[in-house]
Parts: sequence; C-alpha cells; structure tokens
Amino acid sequence: MAVQTPILNHARLAAGVEAEREGKPAGYVLVTGASRGIGRAIVLRFAAEGYAVAITYHSKRDQALEVAERARRLGAPETIVLQLDVSSPDSVEKAYHRLEAEWPYLNVLVNNAGVFHVGGIEETTLEDWEHVIRVNLTGVFLVTKTFLPMLKRAPWASIVNLASIAGQTGNVAASAVYAASKAGVIGLTRRLAVELAKYGIRVNAVAPSFVETDMVQMFLDTPEKRKKIEELHPLRMIIQPEDVAEAVYFLATPASRAITGHVLSINAGRFAA
Repeated sequence: MAVQTPILNHARLAAGVEAEREGKPAGYVLVTGASRGIGRAIVLRFAAEGYAVAITYHSKRDQALEVAERARRLGAPETIVLQLDVSSPDSVEKAYHRLEAEWPYLNVLVNNAGVFHVGGIEETTLEDWEHVIRVNLTGVFLVTKTFLPMLKRAPWASIVNLASIAGQTGNVAASAVYAASKAGVIGLTRRLAVELAKYGIRVNAVAPSFVETDMVQMFLDTPEKRKKIEELHPLRMIIQPEDVAEAVYFLATPASRAITGHVLSINAGRFAA
C-alpha cells in the first residue's frame, strides 16, 4: 500500500531532501506527451528538484531527447525517453515493461498527452470525435490502469491529469469533442480519487485556460489576436507552461498530501469575470 510521506519542509519534499543526502532520486516521475509545451515544463520542474524523470513522446524523438538533456543539466539523476502512443494498448504495455525494468516504482504519473480540436459539431466528423476521445480520455484510462502496479509499490504516489477550462465551461473556442474529452478527464479524476484512496494514491487534475504552446498558436499569431485572448482574463495575461508545471508539481508531491479529487483551475481569473 502506498503511504504519503510526512512533510518536513514546505518548500521541498522531505523525501527528496533525504534522498539527495544519500545520492538517490527524490522520486520517480512519468510525464506523457513531454517532448514540448506543458509536458516539457513539467519534466523540467521535477528535474530541478532532483527527481528521476521518464519523458514520453509520440513522434518527436529529437525534441524528447533535448528535454532529457535539459533535465539532466537541471539536476535529474536519471532520464528515460520512451516512445508512447497513449491511445494504443500495445504501446502503453510496451512502455510499462520498459520502465518497470528500470525503476523500482513510480511516485508520480502525469497524464499530459493530448490533442486539440476546434470547429463546430457540424464540421466534426465521427473520425474526429473518436480520435480526440481516444487520445484525451481513453489514453488517461489506459496509462493509469497499466502503470498502477508501479504506483502501488511506491512509498508515496499520486496522479495528476491535464484537464482544461473547456471541460468546465462551454464558453471557449475549443470544439464539442475537445470539451467532452476534458470533462471526461475531470469525471475520471474524481472517481479515481475515491477508488485509489485505499492505496494512499492521490488523484488530482489541473484545468488551464489558454496556455502559450504550439497547440494554440492559431489564436496568438498576431498582436490583435494576442490582445483579444489576454482580455478574456482579468489578470490580462496568457498563461505560460511553467505556470501549469508549478501547479502540477504542488498537486503531485506530498506538499498537497491532504488534497485529492480536486481540479485546480489555472485561468488567470477567467471564472471570476
């Protein structure tokens, strides 16, 4: 049974501090979809705290290798790069066996891999619908279910899922299928928080508004468009990947040991407007 580690220092994990003294990783972290954007920022945040990080990519191996090199420079004692299609059971199983052969357990699973989709329901095909749901929602299910044995073996463990403001409100530019997939992630997060509590495994989600990544450049590629997006948010800002990474780090580590089943909105005040 996974048991949460006591906190001796609010700023850094007690387990991590002790591990550094012994020359061991602060913990073991798997981030899906980590070759760029939010996933990359999450990997680097954990690396800076001395965690061993596993970086998965779908097709951009060169970018994943660059993230691994950067993570090592920041302090990750170990990096593993894995090709992974979260929508494929065979691919997920293969990644699991590779990681299980390298690591004793898994402290943190971050389900970040996903695809974006825009357009009205009249333009959305059944193929579009099935692809987005398969990656964004079924992928979270497959990865979580497959890697659960490694999480259960850890002295403390948690899961953080990447949801979206689109899963909380219909008043965003994303398509119906994208909104449905992210609403599903929120529902899955809450149910798993209850189901996995018996193992001491916490499950939370973050729900960002627009984050400045390649995925949403179509909304930010002119000064006029950028200003329009900024004005949607009371803080008059566009969220950066590092903002999301900081929230993920907090929810993933024992600093938030009393929080589970929570969806942390990272939206620069957009809900308050």
